[in-house]
Amino acid sequence: MRPAPAQGMDTGTRRDLVPALIALTSVAAIGAALVSQHVFDMQPCPWCVLQRLIFAMIAVAALAAWMAQAAWLRSTALVLAVLLALSGMGAALWQHFVAASSSSCNLTLADKIIAQLGLDASLPEVFQPRASCADAAVDLFGVPYELWSLALYLLLGVAAVFGLRRTGR
Repeated sequence: MRPAPAQGMDTGTRRDLVPALIALTSVAAIGAALVSQHVFDMQPCPWCVLQRLIFAMIAVAALAAWMAQAAWLRSTALVLAVLLALSGMGAALWQHFVAASSSSCNLTLADKIIAQLGLDASLPEVFQPRASCADAAVDLFGVPYELWSLALYLLLGVAAVFGLRRTGR
């Protein structure tokens, strides 16, 4: 007989694909934003860039959940992904209802976060704001770009909750 696994450890080597799909979707969202910027000349504002950062952080949390051996660690990473998805929803809603009607995004919370982290200088092609919030307010298939982002954050948050429920089994 094999000894029982330690409490909180997986009994098999099969990994749950939900966190991997969350990470892949988050990276795809960043890729879509970069295509929009570099191919279709849709320049990002600070709130757009902040949302890219949040998608990247969700991807990292989801990858940590996918790689985690201990159930508690996987759950912790998925809870972090849920919290990040909620912050992304907040950023998207702020961009839609407040920032999009503002002529300047300078010194807003998004601008300060990006500048403090130095991402605009270290990875300018990805994280440098290049437009005002009003100029960056564009539609994709008749829907404001930030609402697409909001919907994706909602989907990622629901997927992370689903992953949490599966971890609890």
